[in-house]
Amino acid sequence: MKSFKIEHDFKFNYKFLIGAIVPRPIAWVSTLNIDGTDNLAPFSFFTAISANPMIIAFSPMIRSSDGKKKDTVINIEREKEFVINFVSEELIERVNLTSTEVDYGHNEFSMANLTAIKSEMVKCHRVKESPIHFECKLRDILNYGDHVGAGRLITGEVLMVHTREDVMDESGYFKSKNWHPVGRGAGNDWHLSNNIREVERLMKAQIQK
Repeated sequence: MKSFKIEHDFKFNYKFLIGAIVPRPIAWVSTLNIDGTDNLAPFSFFTAISANPMIIAFSPMIRSSDGKKKDTVINIEREKEFVINFVSEELIERVNLTSTEVDYGHNEFSMANLTAIKSEMVKCHRVKESPIHFECKLRDILNYGDHVGAGRLITGEVLMVHTREDVMDESGYFKSKNWHPVGRGAGNDWHLSNNIREVERLMKAQIQK
């Protein structure tokens, strides 16, 4: 077994994180730019935090190219809201396209040929092609530094959820086989959910059912 002492080396540490923590779900985050145009970017450091209140979290890092905060962070700090759009297999190429670093104010919806639709409780738009949308208001931002590779943990309270009709059954159970979620892996790897295995949990009560 190989062992490595962790030092303050962005590239070295980042490779370990994205290589070991797999697959990682993707938060495709839409926000509003200061001029009212749309911003859209994917983040694979993404998870759930709390069920009641319903809190999710994702973590954008300082850009390695110029050492600045990402546009998504700037917009959330100002507007205090955002939308999480979930990623299905058919959207991989367009999600990847929206990860491109472009000038602030550039509309990634148009760049990736996506349809912006109105939200109900926040001002930023949702991605029509995405099967699930979470409208969120900002709860907290934890800052772990302003140097390259440092992350910010952004938590948001989910105000409203939208799902494609075939994604969820009458009991509220999500059917992954109907929307084919994907996750990120190491390097250029994407993980597909085309081989799902069910295992009964050993609990007295299962809210998953």
